[in-house]
Amino acid sequence: MAETGLDVTGHELEALRHKVAVACRILGARGLAEDVLGHVSVRVGRDRVLVRCRGPRERGLTFTTPEDVRVVDFDGEGDLEGGYAAPNELPIHTELLRRRHDMSVVVHAHPPAVVVTGLADIELRPVFGAYNMPAARMALDVVPVFRRSVLIRRAELAQEMLAAMGSSTVCVLRGHGVTTCGESIEQAVVRALNLDVLARINLDLARVGAKPDVLPPEDVAELPDLGGNFNDINVWRFHVNRLEQEGLALPAPEL
Repeated sequence: MAETGLDVTGHELEALRHKVAVACRILGARGLAEDVLGHVSVRVGRDRVLVRCRGPRERGLTFTTPEDVRVVDFDGEGDLEGGYAAPNELPIHTELLRRRHDMSVVVHAHPPAVVVTGLADIELRPVFGAYNMPAARMALDVVPVFRRSVLIRRAELAQEMLAAMGSSTVCVLRGHGVTTCGESIEQAVVRALNLDVLARINLDLARVGAKPDVLPPEDVAELPDLGGNFNDINVWRFHVNRLEQEGLALPAPEL
């Protein structure tokens, strides 16, 4: 969804609200967002986002409902009736979307494996290939690290994070978590999942004392980009179906 300056309303807004809630459930169910921490946002206008907020009966990301997903402006004001509050770290979302007009979705989560590798200064090396090609390409591009372990609740801190992130679509927040972004909810969420895979593999290798060679160029050349439908949409559908199997699926939105 490219930025157009036109507000998303009606059925499309409700569909996005539902999908953000599903995204939060996926992150929680897969262990990337423990208890009440983490949030997902999607741009719905020039200066407005749908973002996962905390309500008076907060139950955590795994149990997010569409009601928890609210429209706020870049200053955190908006649809917060009923005791809801925008995330303290809303600047992660708003500052990224201010600067990255090609991005529409931001994910902030706290995968334990990423936190451990960051604190232990374990480099996220491109040691595997076809096992997970998008994750391998993340490592080949070098995953940027924001080295301050702070609550990013001010625009100035978010701008520091973005300086570390550069043009990447993923960033490790040392001692904190991750920020990922994308053109769609599916893409941003799957990027967070792939970054977690990359961290878990490198952490497991460090635990057993192994340090394999990085992927050689001739092997990199044999890793095609299979496209968004394969890399993002199919993986997203798998995780949605897994929620259903686990009894965590949301009913389809009434549009």
